Amino acid sequence: MASAPEKYDLVVVGGGKAGKSLAMLRAKMGDKVFMVERDKIGGTCINVACIPTKTLVSSARRLVEVRTAASYGVDLPGADLASARVDLQALRARKESVVGGMVEAHKKMFAAPGLDFVLGTAKFVGPKTVEATLADGSVRVVEGEKVLINTGTTPAIPPIEGLGDVAYWTSEDALRLTEIPDRLVILGGGVIGVEMASMMAAFGANVTLIEGGEHILAREDADVAEEMAANLAAQGVTVRTGERAMRVSSDGEGVVVHTTAGEVAGTRLLVALGRTPVTKGLGLEAAGVELTERGFVKVDSRLETTAPGVYAAGDVAGTPQFTHASWNDFRVLRDLFAGKEASTEGRLIPWAVFATPELGRVGMSESEARAAGRDIRVAKVAAAAVPRAKTHGHVEGFYKVVVDAETEEILGAAIVAESASEVIAAVQTAMLGGLPWPKLRDAVIAHPTMAEGLNIVLDSLG
Repeated sequence: MASAPEKYDLVVVGGGKAGKSLAMLRAKMGDKVFMVERDKIGGTCINVACIPTKTLVSSARRLVEVRTAASYGVDLPGADLASARVDLQALRARKESVVGGMVEAHKKMFAAPGLDFVLGTAKFVGPKTVEATLADGSVRVVEGEKVLINTGTTPAIPPIEGLGDVAYWTSEDALRLTEIPDRLVILGGGVIGVEMASMMAAFGANVTLIEGGEHILAREDADVAEEMAANLAAQGVTVRTGERAMRVSSDGEGVVVHTTAGEVAGTRLLVALGRTPVTKGLGLEAAGVELTERGFVKVDSRLETTAPGVYAAGDVAGTPQFTHASWNDFRVLRDLFAGKEASTEGRLIPWAVFATPELGRVGMSESEARAAGRDIRVAKVAAAAVPRAKTHGHVEGFYKVVVDAETEEILGAAIVAESASEVIAAVQTAMLGGLPWPKLRDAVIAHPTMAEGLNIVLDSLG
């Protein structure tokens, strides 16, 4: 006879941002918590996404700064700074140091009293009951009063003819930095593809970016996407839009992508065509947990699945695929588990694309506002109008804000500029506070800063 499951107040399957945050909090509050993670201590963000990517982006930007130092009046006698190149081994070591330090910090946090953390593969074997197979082959069966699924997503591999017969990278492979390719072909002009294109071009790769839609960054307004594409082109990236990959083959030296418009050859191929939820093998049917048509775990606005007492959060639950969105899922669950009211409805979630220059976005785009039938006004000025941009020496891009013509509500903004990921938080804060746009226009913002561009762009509305 099988032994009875071990009893816990909370069982967490997958240690992503929401899962690990909730596990640590509830353990600190006195709950008995069990958390099982397959292989990434600290979650996807720390190991193979946000943190390593932005660490490398920082290195890429520093490299560009060194190469262009002469234009800032900086010289190093005897050195050809314009020919500076990346030291691949040192670059990889820096990235691994940052990631490794955060992983080690999480190991210490996960060793806290009340939190039983294990590495292993989990599957449901009954309602709120999970079987965890550990690395040493041992098996533990646990049952939680509450269960949270936080398994995240993994790179999507589309059914392109010949793809399985050639060596290709996903974004996770690229971050291992085994080489800087001479000629890199990237499939997909979404956030990952654009960031990788910008970064790899700075490192010295000859990059071609192929996007099947009308423009890169499909959810953005055309003018935003065109500006981002123009900046990629200025970095040496060839951007091909309106082309779909039909077949992939090998030419002996690398890969050839056969598109609807021709052929593109490269020494390496990076597939950046989205991410897919990690649900396979979880045994969700045994728990009574249903999936959506797109394969995500079906949840309500309280993040509860179709099985009472079983919740899902982060990417796997269809939450926008940003770590900060998953962290907000944690806050919703934190409050719900504390007996308070909380919901995911009406959230204002910003996002950023860490290319050079950056894109910061929040709220409605111009096209979304028009499609919603809003009577709008659009403020737009070049980043070159912002004094701080001139002092930085980076005047590419623009500031764009969409407002309601009648109520003066700020509906959304897109900023393509230096530090756009930081500036967009000011717009988000104004929106959360319900400030009409004239209040933000007339706010006394420190000079000279990139945030001051918000004064300037809104001044154009009168």
